Amino acid sequence: MSNNKQLKVGDKCPSFSLNNQNGEEVNISSLFGNKNILIYFYPKDETYGCTQQACSFRDAYDEFLEYDCEVFGISSDNKKSHDAFANKHNLNFDILSDVNNEVRNMFGVPRSLFGLVSGRVTYLIDKKGEIVWVFNSQINAMKHIEEALNFLKK
Repeated sequence: MSNNKQLKVGDKCPSFSLNNQNGEEVNISSLFGNKNILIYFYPKDETYGCTQQACSFRDAYDEFLEYDCEVFGISSDNKKSHDAFANKHNLNFDILSDVNNEVRNMFGVPRSLFGLVSGRVTYLIDKKGEIVWVFNSQINAMKHIEEALNFLKK
């Protein structure tokens, strides 16, 4: 069901709703017009790179808020996994459950390592709902935070 066309700068962010780690529905399009949005897709809760990345977003969260930017992590892990992951690492932002990879497919996030691993891609969406920045790096999980903040500072 993947459209295989990865969304890029200038594309409109698709409207979607997913449940967060608390089981609450988050409707992304309800933020259009109010906030900048950072969405990062990651492979799996409690893996080394994903845990490092989530904790770095946690530590930089206040800085993102200074740019009126709300942060969301998305993986195919279920609510129970997300809840445990968020509690264990004191995450201060929503992680959304995309169990059937529907939203991942809407964004056309590629798989890596011969198609075995869900890709790690970060998108910045402006208040108009337009994608203004994309960063794709499976290996360098930490670079997503640094690069996103560098873009926002401009």
